[in-house]
Parts: sequence; C-alpha cells; structure tokens
Amino acid sequence: MNYELIILGGGESGVGSAILAQAKGFDVFLSDSGKLKEEHRQTLIDYNIAFEEGGHTEEKILAAHEIVKSPGIPDTVPLMQKVIAKGIHVISEIEFAGRYTDAKMICITGSNGKTTTTSLIYHILKSAGLNVGLGGNIGASFARKVAEKDFDYYVLELSSFQLDNMYDFKANIAVLMNITPDHLDRYDHNMQNYVDAKMRIIRNQTVNDAFVYWVDDPVVTREIEKLKPSAALYGFCETKKDNACAFTDNHKIFIHAKENVFSMEQELLALQGMHNLYNSLASGIVAKLLDITDENLRQSLTDFRGVPHRLEKVAIVRGVQYINDSKATNVNSCWYAMQSMRTKVVLILGGTDKGNDYTEIEDLVKQKARALIYLGADNSKLHAFFDGKVPDTHDAHSMQEAVDKAYRLAEKGDTVLLSPCCASFDLFKNYEDRGDQFKECVRRL
Repeated sequence: MNYELIILGGGESGVGSAILAQAKGFDVFLSDSGKLKEEHRQTLIDYNIAFEEGGHTEEKILAAHEIVKSPGIPDTVPLMQKVIAKGIHVISEIEFAGRYTDAKMICITGSNGKTTTTSLIYHILKSAGLNVGLGGNIGASFARKVAEKDFDYYVLELSSFQLDNMYDFKANIAVLMNITPDHLDRYDHNMQNYVDAKMRIIRNQTVNDAFVYWVDDPVVTREIEKLKPSAALYGFCETKKDNACAFTDNHKIFIHAKENVFSMEQELLALQGMHNLYNSLASGIVAKLLDITDENLRQSLTDFRGVPHRLEKVAIVRGVQYINDSKATNVNSCWYAMQSMRTKVVLILGGTDKGNDYTEIEDLVKQKARALIYLGADNSKLHAFFDGKVPDTHDAHSMQEAVDKAYRLAEKGDTVLLSPCCASFDLFKNYEDRGDQFKECVRRL
C-alpha cells in the first residue's frame, strides 16, 4: 500500500503528527529506526495507526507524497539522502500542525533561554485567563493538541531543527532570545547555516506581526539589517537604548508597548540573574502586545516557578549549595550559569561535544572554579583546554562518581554546579535523565 503521508520518528512529535494526520483523513504510516517507548507504541495501537519500529521499509517511505520528519533526524542519514534525491516534500511537525489551526502563534527560539521564556509566557497568558496551549520543543506534541483541543493561542518553543522544515507556518509574535554557537555538528560546522535556521522564526511575518529580540546580540542585529523584517520590531536590553522598548533603569524594569508603560521593581521578579532578566523582559513585551493587564503581568512575573534542570537549586549539604543546570547543553548556557555564581564553584561539565569552543567560559572558569570534574565518555578535549588553568581537574564516568568527587572537593560556602556545556547522549538518555540522576545522588549525600 502507498501511504499519502509518512511520519519519520516515533517520539512525542511523530506520534502527535500521526494522530493529527489520521484525524484529518490521511492514510498515514509511522516508521522509526529504533525501538518505540511503550507509551508511544500503545498510543499508535489504540488509534489503529499503522507503524513499524526497529528499521525503515524504504519502498514505503520513498513512495510517500509528503513526509513529516522528527527534528532529531539529520538530513545526512542515508534514508534522508534518498528522500531528498527523490524530491519528496519534507516538513516538520510544526509546519504540519500549523495548517489545521487558526490560533494565534507566539513562537520562541534562541540558543539559550527559550524554554524558560516559553514557560513564563505560557504562565502569564494562562494566569490571565487566556485559552492557551503549550507545545513545540516543550511538553506535549503541538500536533496532538491541534487534533484534540481547541486553543485560541499557542506558545511554542522552537528549536533550530524544528524551524529547518518550516515553510508556510507563521508566528504572529516571534521571539528570538539570542544566537550563539550550538548544534554546529548538524550545520556542517558552519555558523551561518545555524543562524539562517534560527532566523526562519520571522519567515512569512507581515506588518501586522511582531518580532521581539535582544538588541545587544550582534548576530541578531546584523541579520535584521540584512533581512529587513516586515514585522514591527520590539527590542529588549539591560539598559535603555533608542531601539529597545524594554529595559531596566534605577532597579526597575520598564516595558513600553501599545502606548502603555509597564514598570515594576526588578527585585520582585521571580527569576533572578542577568539571563533571567532578559527572559522576563521578552515575556513582558509579549504580554503587553496581547493586552495582558499590568496587574496580571506583575503577579505572574512575581510568582513564576522556574524550569526544571535550569539553574535549579537542589539542596544545601554541609554548607555547599548544589545546583542542577543539566539543560545547559552548550557553552553559552554554561557562561550564563557561571556568570550568575557569587561563590567559588566546583563545576561538573562534559558529555557529547557538539563542536564546542570553550574560550567563551575560560575567564569565568579561571575566576570562579575551585575545581572541574569532567563527566563524559571522552574527556580529552576538556583536558586539552582546561588542564593547568584551574587548581584541580578530575575525571568521572558516572553521575555518582562526579557527585562524590564534588562533595570531597567543595568547601563550605561553595557551589557545586552541574552545567555540562554538552549534550548528554554519551552516558545518559537525555539532559532530564542527567539532571534527575544528579538530584538523586545529591539527595543521598
């Protein structure tokens, strides 16, 4: 049988896309090269959706009219090379689901801060009583929500991989937190390819749409000059500038949008630290563009609880604070974490290197690190860069070993920080598994 639509990848995104495809009357088939999670397998069985796992039947896939591809599958794998050679149209879950909803789209991307900002915007809108869904690179599948729910607004976290296969989809409000090197292994180690993927967030925007961005990011400002977006521009930064509508002044934050000026004391923000200031400013702009009242916005910025695995305080043991920042899968994320530290640090880093340049954190590590613990299957690159620059470096090949060594090395008043700079796939299932293991080991101390 020839299927109209093939779903490649049977994770959250793929299963959600299959459910939506079936709801819209497609002959759909899902194919995964690996083993499906039990919950996903059972969902496909319950919905009576045809699928295969543990390998791809190429003739079925290459006969598809269109393919919805999981963001985790690179174009370089042999099957995708055959798909591309055959000229089959390949789209992302976001592109597919966007065809079947008229909801307003608030879309957030960036190398760092996107999960916290997405979660905060969702918290603000939901607390204000809007009928809003959360999806994309966070939570449940966007496609499945489109199939089963009826939201007026969606807040979507979009990774560069999800943006890659987006063509007609449009963000009504696009938020770009920053662009720093990340995932370069997926972009031929060419930074501009990665930048181009991120800038797809403004694709198809018109004069009626909004683009929220950090005005001090040289990459983003260069791209704005080059691309000249049609959307209305709303910039945020630390201190007042002509092209910024959100900033701080005299320990207060100010947001100028829609002929309204919102202000509140900076110390009342639930999220502290410079990177979190940007997350709060960007979220505040979105809130005012959607006419959220000052009272509701102030309350939400005050009572928001942070995102797990992002500068998450785990415990204080014998006067040492343990912080889980497992979500820091690139160097810039670790920079933000180290920059926010006010004590000496025992830093646990390492994992699957994505083409990292550690120069960005070198000065902070020299200033603040009492010791480094390299947690990875192969730590040779870390040894080559950091050895001799800090008093103490150690290897660890399990989370238990890393935490035990950190416990011995840290002194009272220090912080033990898990902020790996790297992907987790060498020793862990994902960054959540890495963070959960860290928390479990700390709690057993």
